[in-house]
Amino acid sequence: MANIVELRPGAVAVIVVDNPPVNALKQAVRAGLRDAFTRARDDAGIHAIVLTAAGRTFMAGADITEFDKPPQPPGLVEVFDLMEASKKPIVAALFGTPLGGGLEVALTCHYRVAAPTTRLGLPEIKLGILPGAGGTQRLPRLIGVDKALPMILSGDPISAQEALANGLVDEIVEGDVTEGAIAFARRLLAEKAPLKRARDMEDKLKPYRDNPKLYDEVVAKSAKRTRGLAAPAAAIECVRWSFEKPFDEAERGVREAFQKLREGDQSKAQRHIFFAEREAAKVPDIPASTKPRDIKRAAVIGAGTMGGGISMCFANAGIPVTIIETSQEALDKGLATIKRNYENTVKRGGLKADEMERRVKLMTGTTDLAAGVREADIVVEAVFEDMGLKKEVFGKLDKLAKPDAVLATNTSYLNVNEIGKATARPPSVLGMHFFSPANVMRLLEIVRGAETAPDVLATAIAVGRKIGKVPAVVGVTHGFVGNRMLHARGIEAERMLLEGALPQDVDGALTEFGFPMGPFGMGDLAGLDVGWRVRKASGAKAEIADALVDAGRYGQKTGKGFYKYEGGSRSPTPDPDVEKLIVEASVRHGVKRRNLDRKEIFERLIFPLINEGARILDEGIAMRPGDIDVIWVYGYGWPVWTGGPMHYADRVGLSYIRDRLAEIAARAGNNPKLEPSPLLMRLADSGGTFAGLKKAA
Repeated sequence: MANIVELRPGAVAVIVVDNPPVNALKQAVRAGLRDAFTRARDDAGIHAIVLTAAGRTFMAGADITEFDKPPQPPGLVEVFDLMEASKKPIVAALFGTPLGGGLEVALTCHYRVAAPTTRLGLPEIKLGILPGAGGTQRLPRLIGVDKALPMILSGDPISAQEALANGLVDEIVEGDVTEGAIAFARRLLAEKAPLKRARDMEDKLKPYRDNPKLYDEVVAKSAKRTRGLAAPAAAIECVRWSFEKPFDEAERGVREAFQKLREGDQSKAQRHIFFAEREAAKVPDIPASTKPRDIKRAAVIGAGTMGGGISMCFANAGIPVTIIETSQEALDKGLATIKRNYENTVKRGGLKADEMERRVKLMTGTTDLAAGVREADIVVEAVFEDMGLKKEVFGKLDKLAKPDAVLATNTSYLNVNEIGKATARPPSVLGMHFFSPANVMRLLEIVRGAETAPDVLATAIAVGRKIGKVPAVVGVTHGFVGNRMLHARGIEAERMLLEGALPQDVDGALTEFGFPMGPFGMGDLAGLDVGWRVRKASGAKAEIADALVDAGRYGQKTGKGFYKYEGGSRSPTPDPDVEKLIVEASVRHGVKRRNLDRKEIFERLIFPLINEGARILDEGIAMRPGDIDVIWVYGYGWPVWTGGPMHYADRVGLSYIRDRLAEIAARAGNNPKLEPSPLLMRLADSGGTFAGLKKAA
C-alpha cells in the first residue's frame, strides 16, 4: 500500500502510496507509510525522501468507511510523529486532488511541490467533522489564520497557483511531478536547506497572539451560512487554539472535538448524504456494458428563466448549445439575461472576464427550430408547463432532431410517458427536471419513462455529472418525487392557515429547523401565479393562494404575495391585509381559529411529506430512501445536517410518526392522504427503519 519503490542516485528514496481509486488513507496505507518512513529513517544510504502516489491523484482523504468501525493502528498521528522526527527532508509530490487527510499528510512533509492542475483542500466540514490530523494547526502556521480559516470552513479546494501564492506549496512543477520533486529534493541536499516543520512555524500566528480580536474579524468574514451546524463552530475554536495553545495541547483538543463530531447526529447525517449522492444515479437494471451516447452539442427550447439557466449549464461545461425561441424579442431578452447573469458573477469575483466570454461564445440563438436542433445530440425542452404545448413541441422534434438525439423534457409535474408518445421514438425520451435557478441548483431529477432506452438514461446521467449536477433517477408519477412530496406539505400548510396559523408562523417552523425559507416565502419567490396555473390545469384548489392571485398578489415580482416586499426589497414583511384575508376564509368555512404551537406546525408540515415519500418508495418511483434524501437536500433546501426526510424520520422514530399521522388524519376528518402509508405502517409495526430496507442490488 505504501513502499519505498526505488532509490534514486543522490540517495533520494521514493515512497509511493498505491490504493486505488483515490489512495484513501485506510489502515493498510497508514501501516505502509509507517513502515516505509521507518525504513528510510534507518537506512544510512538514504538522504532525502519523496512521497507520492500511484494512479490519478495524491492521497484524497481518509477512508470514510472506517469511521463507524473501531480504530485500527497505526493512526495518522503516529505516522506524522515519525515523519516530523525525520532528520532527512521529506518532499510531497502533489497532483490530482490532495484532500482532507491526504493534504494533512502533505502538511506534515517538510516541503511540497505540485503539478499545475492540482487542487488542494480540507473538505471535512462537508461531512460534519473537521480536519482532525493537524489541518487546523499546521495550515494556519503555513498560510496564515486569515487564509486557513476560510479554507477550512468552506471545504472548497484551491488551485496549485493559489496554494503557491499562499505558501502552501513551495514550487509548481511542469511535467512529471515525481521527477520534479526528486530534483527539488536534490537541490535541498545541495543547498543544505533546513527542515521546515509546519508545527514549529510561529511568524504568521504572532499578530493573533498579540491581538486576539483580529481573529474575531476573520471569523466574522468567514463564518457565513453556518447556522445550525456544529462542525464550523468547533473548527473556529480549534483554529483559535493554533495561536492560543502549544501545538501538542491544541492537537489533543482537536482530536477530542473531531471524535465528538464524528459520533454526533449531524456528521452521521452528512456522511449519509455523501454516500447517498453517489448511489442516487446508479440504476441496477442498466446493463454494465451500456455506453452513454456521445454529446458534442446541445439545444435548449426556451430562453426564459429555466431555458436560460439550463443553457448556461451546458456552456459552463464546455458544451456548445443552441437556444431556440419563438420570437426574436424573446430570444434577445433571454440572451441578455444570460449575459447579465454572467457579468454579475464576474463582478462578484466568481468568474474571470475571459472565461465569461468563452462561455457566451458557446451559445447560439435562433428562432428556427429546425436549424436549431438539426445538429444537437441532446435537446432539452423548457417551454411552459402545459401538456398540449409540450406534446406539440415533441411532435416537431420527432421529425427534426437527429435519429440518435436524446429528447428531454424539463417538466416539473407532467407525465413523461404521455410526452414520449407524441413521438415515434419514446425510447429516446425522458425527463430532465432542473431546479431554479438551473445554473445554480445542483439537483437534476432524471425521470425514466416506461420505454426510455438504457443508453438514453445512461446518457442523461453522464450529462448531468458533466454539467456539475447531482443526478437522481426517478419514475413517472405526477410531480415525480420532490414535487409530489412538496404537494403533500403544501396542502397541510394551507390547512393550518385556515385553522389559526399565519404565514410567518408556518415558515418560521421550517426556517428554525434549517430550511432557507418556508412554503409561503418560497411561493412568493417562485411566483404564486406559477402554482396557480398548475392547479388550474389539474383542477386543484388552494383557498388562500388562489385568493391572493385573484387579488393580483403574485409574490416578490409584484411586491405583494403572502408577504409584502417594500421598496423592491426581497425581505418579507407580514401583511395585515393577508391576515384579514385568511381570517375571513376561516369564517367562511366555519373554522374556529386556535393557536398552533411550533411543534404541531412543524410535524404537520414534515410528517405528511415523509409519509408521501414512503408511498413513493412502496410504488418503486424512487429506488432507495437515500435517493429521496438527496433530492430534498439538493433540490428543496432540506438542511443537510439532518440527512434528508427519510434519514430524519428514522432518527425521530417511525412509530412516533405513524401515531402522529393517525392523529393528524383523524383531526382532518380521517383524510386518507394523511393516514400512515402501508410501508410506514409495516416498518413502524416491525420496529424497522427506512435505512434498513433492502438496497437495490
